[in-house]
Amino acid sequence: MKQVRNFIAIAVITLAGTLSANAQATATKVAHIASQDLVEIMPKAKAAEKQLRNLAKTYEAELVNMDKALQTKSQEAQQNAPNRTDEENQRILEQIQSDRKKIEDFYTNSQKSLSQKRTDLLKPVYEEAREAIFKVARAKGFDYVLDSTTGTGVIMADGYDLMPDVKKALGIQ
Repeated sequence: MKQVRNFIAIAVITLAGTLSANAQATATKVAHIASQDLVEIMPKAKAAEKQLRNLAKTYEAELVNMDKALQTKSQEAQQNAPNRTDEENQRILEQIQSDRKKIEDFYTNSQKSLSQKRTDLLKPVYEEAREAIFKVARAKGFDYVLDSTTGTGVIMADGYDLMPDVKKALGIQ
């Protein structure tokens, strides 16, 4: 009977030790970072935003010029309409409508162009941030990194914040 108790005690101790070792071996380390905040402070992102603002101003100036020219053309057409034939007035009206369509197309294309330029400029910035996060997380031994940017679904992020380490890796103060 004593041997059975000893055997059970040894088995329980061994099992407890095995479970404890397995629990420690499978424990995961989780950190978080607000990736959008990181990207926004990166110098390359700031330069890209400046470039995008300048391009948007260029498009806006062109649209203003096109609109002014159309308004002038419309006013002249209205003023001179009584002195022209119906056919001439119809031809001028069609030109004005065509010019209006060109302005609308220019606006649509400028928005598409800005969107594509944003993607082209920011894609490498996001990739650089992502690579830095991976590098730092792996060096620190983290298994998972959650994005704690507002609106991403992480409600609480009291764990280890990788932001200072990633900023350091990217050379950002």
